[in-house]
Amino acid sequence: MTEPEGAALDDRISAVRRFNRFYTRQIGVLQEGLLQSPFSLTEVRVLYELAHREHVTAAELVRTLGIDAGYLSRILRSFTSRRLITRTRSPADGRQSFLRLTARGRKAFAPLDARASDEVRQLLTRLTPGEQARLVDALRTVEELLGPRPAGRAPYVLRPPRAGELGWVVHRHGALYAEEYGWDVHFEGLVARVVGEFVERFDPACERCWIAERDGEVVGSVFLVRKSKRVAKLRLLYVEPAARGLGIGRRLVEECIAFAREAGYAKITLWTNSVLEAARGIYARAGFRLVHAEPYHGFGHDLVSETWELEL
Repeated sequence: MTEPEGAALDDRISAVRRFNRFYTRQIGVLQEGLLQSPFSLTEVRVLYELAHREHVTAAELVRTLGIDAGYLSRILRSFTSRRLITRTRSPADGRQSFLRLTARGRKAFAPLDARASDEVRQLLTRLTPGEQARLVDALRTVEELLGPRPAGRAPYVLRPPRAGELGWVVHRHGALYAEEYGWDVHFEGLVARVVGEFVERFDPACERCWIAERDGEVVGSVFLVRKSKRVAKLRLLYVEPAARGLGIGRRLVEECIAFAREAGYAKITLWTNSVLEAARGIYARAGFRLVHAEPYHGFGHDLVSETWELEL
């Protein structure tokens, strides 16, 4: 590692540690009892797992929570003495016991669960809907980057665009469609207008752009924009050739659909061309249906335009 690279890594380490200190203050984990309760953070996590899982064993809790088996054993002994949990011998393996919250345990956990939701609600209500969406996107990116990576598959993340990347969207659309389909500069001009309108009219409460990133490189994009109060429009789905086959296009479309539902849209519409077979396949598998097709001359070729719709 060169000296500049080492210095950059040191800066990133400091940034992550600074965020950890900031976030632990925000969520109150430095207090002696979490959520104004007699339970520690780890004890509350154990209670949460027991409240939301059936037939869980101590070994499974160790794997799920990533904690020391001896530490968990002490917590479980404490819960047992306080009559918060019961143990039932596994019929399949007499060495294992299933753990379950008692009625007393569920009564103890219920206010903690409600208090946790209330604290997050108070945190989010300080933000605008658009800022809330940005925060959730950022948290999802953290999960995708730091979570388990599927074996044998190149990882990728979906995130909002950064400075300069909307220009990349225009450039790559123009370059690739010229290379693969022979489309002229009028197509690049159309993409530039779509991106420009997105920037000028952007409403974060009901519009979004996702960038797909793989190994630090931008490899795809999609936009969801407002067509009317009840109808959203999916635009500019794109995946780099080297990243195709990883499910990125499908994920981008799924994100559009999920966000459209959250934003209260009743329908998503999109415009495409019959020659774009891979994209059409993604739309069809996501539940879109072709509602209109019409021949036209554009981008230097005779083409067939298509309109697809998805009722939400």
